[in-house]
Amino acid sequence: MKNEDLLLKLKEDATPRTKKTLDAIYEVCSEQMERGVSDFSIVTISRLGAKRGVPKPQSIRNKSGEKYRALIESFSDMAGGNVKRPSPSADDWVEEIASAKHKLLVRSLLSDLKNAKNKLNEIIPPGSRIDVYDHRSQQAGEEEKLSQQERRALEYLISNEFVGKWNFRATEFGEVVDEGGQVVFKAATIDAIKKALNNL
Repeated sequence: MKNEDLLLKLKEDATPRTKKTLDAIYEVCSEQMERGVSDFSIVTISRLGAKRGVPKPQSIRNKSGEKYRALIESFSDMAGGNVKRPSPSADDWVEEIASAKHKLLVRSLLSDLKNAKNKLNEIIPPGSRIDVYDHRSQQAGEEEKLSQQERRALEYLISNEFVGKWNFRATEFGEVVDEGGQVVFKAATIDAIKKALNNL
């Protein structure tokens, strides 16, 4: 059925207000066809025809908007094979916000979010893998682990053999001092070495 015929069919037994609205939708859709645009989404048609009496998107989607949807779908089906149909916008829903102030704020937030995502993509290319872990994580790379030689070197520093050879002694503060009481290893050094051996 041609769009003109469908329009006449839909207007049968319709109220004067509904007929007027159908005519407005028909005009907007016809103009879209003439421009070679196949975007016949409810949001787009509602926006383009707002000053002509085309209802808001939610009204068209309601049960009472069945005739309006049928007419829009008729144009959409006709244009489908002739012009590439644009992908629906992810933020079409913003147009359904009644308050102009809130709509503007949401648009601003969406713009900020898009800019933030673009900046992140510049720093971290899409598809890159980022592993976050501390030194105790099992996923830590081998370069974070002590080699056997490094481990033996640290173990030697806190061994009785090392302390005895140089006549050092460990204090209760984790220091290592020589015979004269001079500090060789600062406080907490012994504890730090033990923790390194346990975690690396």
